[in-house]
Order: sequence, then C-alpha cells, then structure tokens
Amino acid sequence: MEIKDLLIFQSVARNGSISKAADELSYVQSHITARIKSLESNLETQLFHRHSRGTTLNSEGKKLLVYTEKILSILENMTEDFQDSDSPSGSLEIGTVETVMKLPTILSAYHRNYPNVDLSLRTGVTEELINQVLQYKLDGAFVTGFGTRSDIEQVEVFQEKLVLISDNQEITFNDLKNKPLLVFNSGCSYRDRLEGWLREEGIVNAKIMEFGTLETILGSVISGLGISLFPRSTVYHLEWMGAIQCHEIPSHFSNITTVFIRRADAYLNNTMEKFIETINEYTNNDYHQTIEPIFNALSSRQLSVQK
Repeated sequence: MEIKDLLIFQSVARNGSISKAADELSYVQSHITARIKSLESNLETQLFHRHSRGTTLNSEGKKLLVYTEKILSILENMTEDFQDSDSPSGSLEIGTVETVMKLPTILSAYHRNYPNVDLSLRTGVTEELINQVLQYKLDGAFVTGFGTRSDIEQVEVFQEKLVLISDNQEITFNDLKNKPLLVFNSGCSYRDRLEGWLREEGIVNAKIMEFGTLETILGSVISGLGISLFPRSTVYHLEWMGAIQCHEIPSHFSNITTVFIRRADAYLNNTMEKFIETINEYTNNDYHQTIEPIFNALSSRQLSVQK
C-alpha cells in the first residue's frame, strides 16, 4: 500500500466519483480504478458501493477513510514541522460558536502576523464543533460551557456572564410559561443553560423556536417574539440603545467560560502553536479593561418573580 493510493482513495471518497477524482488529481480514469482495486485487494474487502451516479463509501470504506485522514494529517504535520517556525504556512480550519466577541480581533491579529496561513472559519453549536474536532474535520474550535475531557486540550479565552434577554418590556416568571424560547439547535450550551434554569424553576414544556443565526434570534427578541439567553458581551450594545432588557439569572447558570479546544493527540505544529499564542495575547486583561466598565454603567435588572 502506498501513500499515493490513500490520496486517490480520499479523492474518490470526497468526490463520490472516479472521473471527478481523476480530474482533480490529473490522472486517467483507468489509473484511478486500478489503484482502488489494488487497495481493495490488499485489504481484502470492497470499499465502495458502485452505481450509475458514481461511488459511495460502504461501512468498510468509511472505516478506512478515518485511518486515511489520520495518516495524511500526520504526514502534513511532519512536512510543516520542517518549515520556518517563525513563518508558518499551510491551512488552519477553525470552528466557533457565533458569540465570541473577541474572535475578529484574534483572527485579524493572526492573519496580520502570519499571512501565509490559509485560515478558514466554520460556525456551529458547541456539541457539533466538539464532534468535528474529534473527527479531524476541524483543527480547533471556540466553544462555551465545556468541561474537561482526556482526549481534548483547551485554552481558556475568557469568562463572562449569561443574561436573559427580552424586548423593552417588563417580564415576569409568568411570561416565561408563555413566551417562546428563541434558541439555536440542540447542542448549544446557552440553550442547555436556559432550559436547565427553567426546569429548576419548575417551568417545563416551554415553547421552543429554533433559529440558525444570531442575528435572527436577536431581531426576533427585539420585535417581542420571545426571550433568549446570551453572553452580555454579545448584546450589551442593544441594551445600551434601549432595544432590549437584560435580566440576571442565578450564577450557577449564568457564569460561563469560552475556551479554544483541540484534539489532545493532535500534533502541535507551528501553525497551531502560533494561533494559540495569539489567543493568549487577547485573553482576560483586555476584556476587563474595555467591556466590563460598560457593563457596570448599565443598570442591572432582576427578573420579577411572580410564580
């Protein structure tokens, strides 16, 4: 088995077509077919379902794809390790929840210092991002409400407080039984906190409305459609403008930490090492110096308890 065979196999799996893989790799189709057959012969198993529309991985093919991506990732890391440590290059695929206020500053600083790195960003909810990191689909991700796991390393970015947000009208516990909860998909740590708090308060079977973007949720809260839970750093400008009200909830639900995670067994190449260094330059100090004073100037509201 040769590394080239794994590259060919990965291309066929990604494209779902031998002809498309041939075009991508600049090989003739017969060569692609011969190398796949050779790979199947060496492993003594079929790897694809072949049909009129192309090829689809079977269960054995999916298993081999996991090993292939690990092997090719290690080879890529080995190559990058011999590059100039002060001028990393290559690619870095990062995931993030939508509410990391510092992210633009971190990404801008990294790109400015290391312009040869091809940096890409993918958004999602915490649970989804964790799975993508573990499956080698992301090099790392910014997530919230993460605990500890032996297979994941983490770097703390900052700590902050979640607040219940509503339109510019007073809200009581009775309203929570009737107003929809405007949330991201399951797997979002903010949603988990909100639902956990309501269960603790005896509110079950709350109305749920799922949205795909932060902007849609905030716009819907402002219009009076429902309520939601977000870091105060994400919504303080709306509170300052008087578009929403922020309401405090108990600290064991409101206090939350944003961390950057990566696989514990993933090789720490120069590209990732410099990214983590950049994160560490923009952690808690500037948060307390720039954002916290604004929060202190805003009036805090306690939720009116009328059960």
